[in-house]
Amino acid sequence: MEKITSFTIDHLKLLPGFYVSRKDRVGEQTVTTFDIRMTRPNYEPVMNTAEMHTIEHLAATYLRNHAEYGSKILYFGPMGCRTGFYLLMNGDYTSKEIVPLLTSMFLFIRDYEGDVPGACAKDCGNYRDMNLPMAKYLADKYLKEVLSCISEERLIYPE
Repeated sequence: MEKITSFTIDHLKLLPGFYVSRKDRVGEQTVTTFDIRMTRPNYEPVMNTAEMHTIEHLAATYLRNHAEYGSKILYFGPMGCRTGFYLLMNGDYTSKEIVPLLTSMFLFIRDYEGDVPGACAKDCGNYRDMNLPMAKYLADKYLKEVLSCISEERLIYPE
């Protein structure tokens, strides 16, 4: 079998960033898959499931309710390797175009107070596995270290 595209990226060169992972045609539409890489693969510790789960709940809620992009959001969820998340959007986008949306999403997570949306037994299959303080810490770290000073090397996959 052929390797899938995401396994052809040199993860030893991959820095935390915001990358277009792929673009797929679905009928007449383009679906853009983004790689939101929050930790450096194979160099930094991966994120724990509790904070990833919290980020997933908060980000999905924020994105689906966004006035401009809400109807374009197809999926937001964690990578199995626990180094980041995937965001799938209906439309042909570059990562640079979506940085403002991502920035506002991480500001929302960093500043969030209260109960995590969907964090109850009726709404979630593992609602006890949440860590809001750590999710807020990771959102702030990503804002400061990646999004506030994002450069081309963190917007385009390494060669």
